[in-house]
Amino acid sequence: MSRMYTLPGPALLLIVTLISGCAGPSASSRDKIQQALSVSTTNSVDEYLLGVTDVVRVSVWRNEDLSIEVPVRPDGKISVPLVGDVQASGRTPQALADDIESTLGQYIRQPQVSIVVTSMGSHEFTDRVRVTGAVVQPVSVPHRAGMTVLDVVLGAGGATPFAALNNAMLYRTINGEIIAIPVRLEDILNNGDVKTNYAIRPGDILSVPERNF
Repeated sequence: MSRMYTLPGPALLLIVTLISGCAGPSASSRDKIQQALSVSTTNSVDEYLLGVTDVVRVSVWRNEDLSIEVPVRPDGKISVPLVGDVQASGRTPQALADDIESTLGQYIRQPQVSIVVTSMGSHEFTDRVRVTGAVVQPVSVPHRAGMTVLDVVLGAGGATPFAALNNAMLYRTINGEIIAIPVRLEDILNNGDVKTNYAIRPGDILSVPERNF
């Protein structure tokens, strides 16, 4: 059976805007851009945030009857014996384990809870990188370590002859806010100037506009 995935609101709105050809936001402030560029471009296990359709194994030490494997529901919660509904989406596995331990402490002595993510379905889309606009083939590809702006442009077949290369924009969502980062593709591709060949982060969107004739 196929499954439906829901993109986070800001990312979905941005993608619809870019695909429809509407003008996106202008470049963000210098401070915002520096903040966005300083964020790690990899997702470590410790930073993994749970999302809808993820499946987690809740293990309670020496209490197998309280252990359970459940998916994160569309409302972002899971149900745990004795505990009831617990918010999971948007939290790390450790934060979720701590919350369950706190509640279970009312029923059993010194509970020890561990959370293992057995299926990372929610990140199938949120961890992808997208290239839109004046490229040979707009693409949506999985993020990989070391990926740069140049990598994703080449993966899209390069720019078209009508591309306004130095007006490209990299969109990155930080704490729910979309940051617009200017990218000078002309300098990267044709002049060997790689100052804006930024490292790509999961969820980034690179938009290459067409020239105004």
